[in-house]
Amino acid sequence: MSLNLDDKKAVVAEISAEVAKAQAIVVAEYRGIQVSAMTKLRAEARSKGVYLRVLKNTLARRAVADTPFADLANHMAGPLVYGISADPVAAAKVLADFAKTNDKIVVKAGSFDGKTLSAAEVVQLASIPSREELLSKLLFVMQAPVSGFARALGALLEKQGGSTAPAEEAPAEAEAAA
Repeated sequence: MSLNLDDKKAVVAEISAEVAKAQAIVVAEYRGIQVSAMTKLRAEARSKGVYLRVLKNTLARRAVADTPFADLANHMAGPLVYGISADPVAAAKVLADFAKTNDKIVVKAGSFDGKTLSAAEVVQLASIPSREELLSKLLFVMQAPVSGFARALGALLEKQGGSTAPAEEAPAEAEAAA
């Protein structure tokens, strides 16, 4: 179905708004994919906060013109699905992981931080842990010394014959012994 001029302007405006918020864009070819697989891909992208859209390449070129993603226009040929995300890793991770299980999706290129990425570089970007994973690892590393110190103090107190019971229970035990 062909879009009229107003519809095309609306699509370009919508995509331009997403591109303005984006840190990364990944394009993948989807030749011959089944509808059920594409639905699964869209659901996965939605859950990860990735804007996933099949677009006419000319509209996509207009949307990325005069942005840091403008060089990506050289890779916009054929039936492509566009993954756009504010998280620099999310779009690459969604499309690269899906391409591992479905040979009908082929990652073509990407763009991150004003640099155009090859398909191999997009796969490398996808292997980086997400922001949430990195934050949880950082929190674990920060808590480890404190919890280790607390366990060491507890072991030292037990070794010296002290009680690890709360202070309120200690006088009650002394009265029972008397």
